[in-house]
Amino acid sequence: MSDDLRWMIERQIPHLRRYAFALTRDQDEADELVQDTLERALRKWRLWGHKGRLRSWLFRILYRTYIDRVRTQKSGSTPYDQEAIDRVAVQLPDQEDRVECIGIAEALDRLPAEQRVIILLVALDGMAYDEVAELLNVPVGTVRSRLSRGRAALRENRSRSPKPTLLRRVK
Repeated sequence: MSDDLRWMIERQIPHLRRYAFALTRDQDEADELVQDTLERALRKWRLWGHKGRLRSWLFRILYRTYIDRVRTQKSGSTPYDQEAIDRVAVQLPDQEDRVECIGIAEALDRLPAEQRVIILLVALDGMAYDEVAELLNVPVGTVRSRLSRGRAALRENRSRSPKPTLLRRVK
């Protein structure tokens, strides 16, 4: 493997970490997911063969690794630590922002996996529709459709969810 390819892969690590964290909502698990992704990419770099975008290839490896892990986990487990969320919810200055983030994360969790993955790739990582389609091996129209339905479901969830009132600042 050339130094150029290693350098190109290194440049993608922040994007991989951000996407892995968005999928897992756990920094340690996200780091392990990125580590496994990089190990597989370095082991199988010849399979890429400069066909397509390196970033899409790495994201595909990460996503497939994530799916493999989800399939092996116990069903019914939550993707976040409730105790950690409870600790965060009682901190003051930025408490409302954190509650808002938790609400968004919970709304994303309620989406079907196909919609959630596409929303994360497009909105969080700024990937183009054709790149997402290539990564997930689906037509661009499917990406647009799932994105549209996912966004509509998020808007619906936000309009139905009550605003937190118990977290006002006490003087």
